[in-house]
Amino acid sequence: MDEARNDNARQAALDYHEFPKPGKLEIRATKPLANGRDLARAYSPGVAEACLEIKADPSTASRYTSRGNLVAVVTNGTAVLGLGNIGALASKPVMEGKAVLFKKFANIDCFDIELNEPDPEKLAAIVCALEPTFGAINLEDIKAPDCFIVERLCRERMKIPVFHDDQHGTAIVVGAAATNALIVAEKRFEDIRIVSTGGGAAGIACLEMLVKLGVQRKNIWLCDLEGLVYEGRAAQMTPQKAAFAQGTTPATLADVITGADLFLGLSGPGVLTPEMVATMAPKPIIFALANPMPEILPDAVRAVAPEAIMATGRSDFANQVNNVLCFPFIFRGALDVGATEINDAMEIACIEGIAALARATTSAEAAAAYRGETLSFGPEYLIPKPFDPRLIGVVASAVARAAMETGVATRPIADLEAYKRQLDGSVFKSALLMRPVFEASKLATRRIVFAEGEDERVLRAANAVLEETTDIPILIGRPEVIEARCERYGLPIRPGKDFLLVNPENDHRYRDYWGTYHELMARRGVTPDTARAVMRTNTTAIAAIMVHRGEADSMICGTLGQYLWHLGYIRQILARGGLHPVAALSMMILEDGPLFIADTHVNAEPTPEQIMNTVIGAARHVRRFGLTPKIALCTQSQFGNMENGNALRMRGALELLDAREPDFAYEGEMNIDAALDQSLRDRLLPGSRYEGAANVLVFASADAASGVRNILKVKAGGLEVGPILMGMGNKAHVVTPAITARGLLNMSAIAGTPVDHYK
Repeated sequence: MDEARNDNARQAALDYHEFPKPGKLEIRATKPLANGRDLARAYSPGVAEACLEIKADPSTASRYTSRGNLVAVVTNGTAVLGLGNIGALASKPVMEGKAVLFKKFANIDCFDIELNEPDPEKLAAIVCALEPTFGAINLEDIKAPDCFIVERLCRERMKIPVFHDDQHGTAIVVGAAATNALIVAEKRFEDIRIVSTGGGAAGIACLEMLVKLGVQRKNIWLCDLEGLVYEGRAAQMTPQKAAFAQGTTPATLADVITGADLFLGLSGPGVLTPEMVATMAPKPIIFALANPMPEILPDAVRAVAPEAIMATGRSDFANQVNNVLCFPFIFRGALDVGATEINDAMEIACIEGIAALARATTSAEAAAAYRGETLSFGPEYLIPKPFDPRLIGVVASAVARAAMETGVATRPIADLEAYKRQLDGSVFKSALLMRPVFEASKLATRRIVFAEGEDERVLRAANAVLEETTDIPILIGRPEVIEARCERYGLPIRPGKDFLLVNPENDHRYRDYWGTYHELMARRGVTPDTARAVMRTNTTAIAAIMVHRGEADSMICGTLGQYLWHLGYIRQILARGGLHPVAALSMMILEDGPLFIADTHVNAEPTPEQIMNTVIGAARHVRRFGLTPKIALCTQSQFGNMENGNALRMRGALELLDAREPDFAYEGEMNIDAALDQSLRDRLLPGSRYEGAANVLVFASADAASGVRNILKVKAGGLEVGPILMGMGNKAHVVTPAITARGLLNMSAIAGTPVDHYK
């Protein structure tokens, strides 16, 4: 089974890179090219004007070209991830991936450049020759000590930022984690004793950064495969290691670890033993950063040192040291001020920003996104989560400020607070929106029952649930059919082994299920015979009964059939104890961010009170995605200029909302264009209740909401997440037949997110 899972994961990774088009990047035009006038401006003769402006003033290149937002990720493939020297061409998928992270996390355009050049001086010369094209250079996966030479030469010769992420990115995140770990341990940089393993680029850079933060060089003991780095040692030495030489005689890690306050590991698994940890100072800080297996596992540390403060490079333990906390945002700040370099002050500002963010009171958005997880500063939370939406605003603005204060900014920003607000508003793009939900769903194991368990999409979603979450899928269907289809689709999962199964034709709980259904529906015309028939044939009713009986935490149905048919059984069985379907909310992930649409299914022509409840529910659910709701009540009427039924019902809903004084922004009634265009809205109604574009559109009829949803999906390439059934306490969600396996996985993450009061 493990071999089958590995084969499946390998093929899935290859398919991800190949389909729907090879690779992970593409180039798109940012200007229209629809007619002769556009062509004349984009190319000859109009392009000459931009060329002449840049020739007269080179700084204007950032105004007239993309250079000011363009980074090169450059490698020769000599030290790629855990793969080693695989060559430039084989490194391309990694470099494309790095470019994707730049774009997704910080909206920085990026070209990956793989060079067949092993000589560090020649490699540096090639990189330097690229300066007219790029606003900054990210060196990546170049072996030590060559990387030190390449970076030094490029920094000396180039007037744009050059940053070797393997060195400085790791060092920055380690610096932030160490800053907060020392606060927790009540120690100071100036006083601590550090023992480190690994003399590569990242290890040396981390030690140099810790020195900049106040650690005394005489208190650092560096070990590698040859043991302690000491004066006079000849084997495996470099000038960078020699800078941390201690003493004149050989020694082992076990010899020097005694009394150490901080262990910094960037070496390999099993290097640090529990016996060594036991000899360290009280409240030892242990950063075991080797991947995929750290130098020592957290459980082994805590068995001998319960007060130890741990960090690793893995996402399944607390305090993951991940460079993505740093590099997109330090480049964002550097590019935005036209920095000529990334200097020590900018790196330290990055450290301070990351560290301060972890110590700050958790934002409502981050708390909602990681609901159920303790995001309170302490031993288990030294650095922010990678998908904390505050990172870009806090870190990039701190870096920009430091660049300006140290005189390396060629385009200073006049209003840094406005700049930070702009960054905060640009965070959530495309699939990143779902990531916090997936992270939150891992915090508890929830049982999710899929009513249509024989559907291929459900089977693929169940496989993905097992791979990507901690939830337990329960499928309703015939075991022989499900097993045969898993075999046919090449899925390694099997009923009874990897997921739970309910067989509607033969299940030992059948009598309990029809009895429960009859008890609930006996005075609503359902006879015992009808109850028996329903529990043999209606998988939606079976799923709802399981949730009602506490045998599942949430249900997903609707891959087949009509929405309201499924909703009818949810109403019969689960709409009790204050729960009732309020509305269906769809999140449409568009090129420029998310747009939520409601009510797409539940109420054909909602009353003012139903519209009010839809607005309130939408605000709560939008916050689950880490977003601040801005809700527009949309009709054909424009701020009271019509008196038809939809306008009157919307106006009534506004009055009800005003009476409740909710803690979110809403406005209406208005057209969709006014909801999304502040300049138009300002002309129609100056001083409206929210700024910018709405991110939630609520309509006065399901026809209108569903129409907009489908237009966005089909014509604008919108990816739908949902519909999310509001009002049911996350106990039930009805999807639509158009949903994909990935859409079902997204819905399972929503259903699997620990929630205690979302209605």
